Amino acid sequence: MTPVERPGDQLSAREVYEIWRIRDAVFAVEQKCDEPDVDGIDLLSTCSHLWLADDDGLTSYLRTFTTDGGVRKIGRVATRRDARGQGLSSRLLESVLERWGDAEIQLGAQAYLHDWYESFGFRRDGDNYREAGIEHVPMRRDPA
Repeated sequence: MTPVERPGDQLSAREVYEIWRIRDAVFAVEQKCDEPDVDGIDLLSTCSHLWLADDDGLTSYLRTFTTDGGVRKIGRVATRRDARGQGLSSRLLESVLERWGDAEIQLGAQAYLHDWYESFGFRRDGDNYREAGIEHVPMRRDPA
């Protein structure tokens, strides 16, 4: 199964709904994040959404975007509870690295996922911080 990739400014209303549905289930309900998820980035042309899906909707999702300074960032990595343990997020991350791995990529990893991101070539890039009530680690991956 090949991940779907869609620029933010080309998302359909149904796709936006499905993206926010998986993020709401994982971040708001399961993880009880204490900050709003909608942040003004999702619909930008510089934001790309990648996902895998089945008959019940999105199974795994992430977004990647470039900052005003031209740095690529990865965020909002989420896998539906019943689809975990199948390597779906790894497939999405590999897809990002295949497409944009020739440039620096940054992310804020939830602290417990530090080693997982490290296995893809990311390394710690600063001190831990709290975001949305969850401890995070700044990480970066240098160009391949």
